[in-house]
Amino acid sequence: MCCFSRPVTSVSQTRIFARPAFDGRQVLVYGMQLDAPEDLAMILPLPVGRDAREDAVAFVNLEKYPRFFDDLEAGFPQPAAAAPLGFSERASRSAPTLAVVEVGSFVASFVPRIADFDRLDMRFRLPPGVWEKIGAYADHGFAVFQLRKGNARIHPMAFTFPNALGSQLFFPTVHIHDGKVHPRADFDHVLYCQASKMGRAALTEWSASDVPAARFVDVARARKLVLGDRHVYRRFIGGEHKNQDVLLAAA
Repeated sequence: MCCFSRPVTSVSQTRIFARPAFDGRQVLVYGMQLDAPEDLAMILPLPVGRDAREDAVAFVNLEKYPRFFDDLEAGFPQPAAAAPLGFSERASRSAPTLAVVEVGSFVASFVPRIADFDRLDMRFRLPPGVWEKIGAYADHGFAVFQLRKGNARIHPMAFTFPNALGSQLFFPTVHIHDGKVHPRADFDHVLYCQASKMGRAALTEWSASDVPAARFVDVARARKLVLGDRHVYRRFIGGEHKNQDVLLAAA
């Protein structure tokens, strides 16, 4: 799941795609069904390093490809029993306002560091001290997507960012849904990735698509975020786990 600035009624069908990109950057695509009683923000921490600039994140509009994750799933024609049964789960005034980018049906911002949240509207921040309680995000930036209230399937949110973790792919899976940090959380995720190399240990958790991505993904509509000549890997994470992000060594 992810972090929300206001309580949500439910989050479901959470799916994340990641792959290494050029010049040390990483592709990340996030999709979900959201039911929220008020306008709010979804916040994704990103390991960009302490010196990230305000333009470090490049947002990509996938509004015209709402089936992005459905098509990814088509590369894994295993029996239905192999899939999860459900995806449900309950500024300083003197600083300039952060830039916002229209990305399809929502607007997005990149917050370079924790202190810069003061430059966002109060509705789109977490309560003071939440990030410090987690303790792992001092050198992270944050992608912030401002979303409307209601029950809707959000079209895939996509962007690239400079990945300070080197060869490790980053999946933002920390849960903050009620303004509090809980040490453990219920996971019900589907993760997808493409990587140059998958370690033997990783292959015990990830399954490979039967054919290269171009056979089941519209690479052009995906804005080339998916490499057509490579296979896609998939992993399910379900049940109670430590409340943390997922990393994958995938040079």
